[in-house]
Formats: sequence, structure tokens, C-alpha cells
Amino acid sequence: MITVVGTGTGAPLPPDAGAALAGAGLVVGGRRHLAAVTTIPDTAERVVLGPLAPALDAIEQFLEKPADQGRAVVLASGDPGFFGIVRALAERFGAERLEVHPGVSSVATAFARIGLTWDDAVVVSAHGRDLRTAVNVCRAHPKVAVLTGPGSGPAELGAALRSSGRVLVVASALGAGADSGAASALNAGAASGSGTGTGTGTGSSPAAGSVTHSGERERVERVTPAEAAARDWGPAVSVVLCLDEARVLSPMRAIAGPPPRPAQWALEEGEFTHRDSMITKFEVRALALARLGPRLGEHVWDIGAGSGSVAVECARLGAAVTAVEKTLDGVERVRANAAAHGVDVTAVHGAAPTVLSDLPDPDAVFIGGGGRELPAIVTACARRARRSVVVAMAALDRVPAVRDALVAAGLDCDGVLLQSSRLAPLPGDVTRLAATNPVFLLWGVRPPARSEGVAQ
Repeated sequence: MITVVGTGTGAPLPPDAGAALAGAGLVVGGRRHLAAVTTIPDTAERVVLGPLAPALDAIEQFLEKPADQGRAVVLASGDPGFFGIVRALAERFGAERLEVHPGVSSVATAFARIGLTWDDAVVVSAHGRDLRTAVNVCRAHPKVAVLTGPGSGPAELGAALRSSGRVLVVASALGAGADSGAASALNAGAASGSGTGTGTGTGSSPAAGSVTHSGERERVERVTPAEAAARDWGPAVSVVLCLDEARVLSPMRAIAGPPPRPAQWALEEGEFTHRDSMITKFEVRALALARLGPRLGEHVWDIGAGSGSVAVECARLGAAVTAVEKTLDGVERVRANAAAHGVDVTAVHGAAPTVLSDLPDPDAVFIGGGGRELPAIVTACARRARRSVVVAMAALDRVPAVRDALVAAGLDCDGVLLQSSRLAPLPGDVTRLAATNPVFLLWGVRPPARSEGVAQ
């Protein structure tokens, strides 16, 4: 058996975990975990957990020894079954050979420090992963916990979220002595929306009254993304909470995590404010959404957004969305529709393709406007889209150029002409069919073998 013990957020080890350590023949863990536990036998072999493969090899070699050599014990931070080492151990040795003693996760501890529930939070790991997924989740969801790592810490997260309106709560060295005064001040700041930090504020000195632990002291600090970007946070960050303070308290529900996907999409045009029926019709929107595939952790552009109906629908399905609109009244209309549906959409005033250079790369793009610039816009979007580009057109003359632009960018192109007729009442309790304007919908999908060439 391999005993996995979660530690590191201040809670004492359970008695059975302590007994396992007392009988250990091999103990694997980070330096601070090995240094903090005093019940490891002097005869036990110690392996400092750095690269995972050598540690797993050492465990395998130890398990081949006679049983009287003692237990193999792995020390990990918090709950090792939550984005932790339990996954790697189960894959290598089998879940049936694991005995897990979970500690309190850094996520649970951080939310506890600021007095918030986290059953409605989205948890995303940026440790050893591309930060863009965490950034997209933070832009789309009001309550997110980000597990950080080298190159994906509070500074990098803050730099990417400068214009998001979010607040970051950076929790460092959790369990090394909580500063209750800092937590109380942070709660007050979160409730009122005032202040720029707690605990250590925007300075770098430890919070007064904290207890030293492995050279660090626990700090829980509320900062703006800009303040986070300007700091050197060091290696002790446990977790970063990204909050939309106006929406951190959601109604109680039965399913934890992000809100369930909406029961309906391709909403009626009447669900949106629009000008002179200038809106993507729901039949077109339904197929466009199917080809875009918006989801949590991804970024979608809506170019020539108009009313923002496609942008809002993508946001309702969990994606981070940027809507580009060249008219000021259109930008305000996009924002109003997003607010009415309770979603976050970043509305950008400007003309494509020029304005696109300042935007983060998208996973998928919907283009619903563009005029004579449409081929150039499609080319610019197709070069940067990681997955797909969908283009809606009313003009037959523009179809060949758009198709050529998608193919030239390395996308597999397909399309359809959508013609629909809706039921319409007539006097005398009679119904007729009313034809809508035909629309060409072309889409380009990047084949997996060619995805490596997309801008990172």
C-alpha cells in the first residue's frame, strides 16, 4: 500500500496518518513537507519531490522490497486528490493500492479566510498549463479559484485581466499562521467594494502577527489586477481567487461548480434589443453556435457584433467573449444585452481588421458583418483562430472570396445556404408561411494536425 497524506494548510494530521508516518520506510514529499513533519523515523528513506517520474520510480522500487521494510508514504499539499498527486499514483500503481488521508485544500482554505462559500466557484489549474484557459474562465465566471505555478502566477494573471473589472485575492503560504485581522479587513473590503488590499496591502512585508513557517508567513491580500501585475509574489502563492464582487453571492442550487448550461439557446430575436431588425436570426444563430462550439475556458470573437446576440449566446454557454462593433450605439447595445442576460461580454469599439491586433487570440470566431473589408477580416481571423471561424453573409458575391480566405489560412471549409419560413398568423385563425431572408453560412475548421502552427 501507498499512504498519501495531505498537509500544508494548517490543519493537524489525523491520528491514522500520523501512525502511517511512524511506520514509514519511504517518505516522499516536498522539502517543506518533509521538514515540517517530526514523526518520520530516522531509518526511513526520504525522497524530495521534484520531477515526478524519479519519485514514482523510487516508490516502485521500494514496493518491491519485503513488507517489513515499512510503508511508502507520500506527503502532499492540502487535498492530494484535488488536482494533486493521487491521479499520477493511481495511473501508475492502481487506485486499489492507495490509502489517502486528505487535508483541507488550498481552495477551501482561501475561501474560508474571506468568508465565502465556494460550491458555486469554478476551479482551474494553471500549474504547468497554459494560463489562457484560466484567464478565459476568470473573464466568463464571477467566482474562480486559480491554482498557480511558475510563469502562471498572480502577476501574469493580473496582467491578462487588467480591464476585466475583477478583484484578485492572493493567498500565500496558507496554514503558516492566519492573520484574522487581515481576513476581517478583506471581508469588509469585499462587502463594500472599497480599498485596494488587506493584510500586507500592496507592500511586500509579511502581515503583522503571522507565524513563521518554512521562511514564509500566511498572507491573504485583496488587489486589483493592475496591482497584482506590478508585484513579485515569490514562490509561496497557494491559490488566487478571481472575483466579480457584485456577483460573488449566487442563489443556492443543487449542483456545484459553474452554472448549468442554459436550457435553451438560439433565443428569439425579441430576447435582445436591436436596431431595425439588424440581428442574426435564431435559425442562423443555432447553426453558427453548433459550429462555434463555445465552452468554458475558451475565447470567442464576435466581429460586427451589432446587437451582440451571438456574443451573448456564446457567453451563456460558458465562453469568454469579445464583441467588436464599429458604432458607439452598437457597443452600448451589446453591453445592455449582455447585462440583461447576466453574462460578461467585452465590447470593443473599433473597425476590423485593424482593431483585432490588440485582442487576445480566439479559439473560435463569428463574423456577422464586414462589408467590402470582409475578405481581409476573414483572413485576419482565420490566421489566429485556434479552432474555427464561422461567417454569415447575405450577399452571394462575397461567398467565393470568403471561402478562399478560409482555405488559404489552412482551414477545412464547408457551408450551407439557410432558407427558412416561419409560421405567421393571418386573420380568420389561418396560418401562413413567411419566408426569412436567405443567408449563406460558411465555416472553416482547423484540422488537428495543423493546429500547432497557430499563434500561441
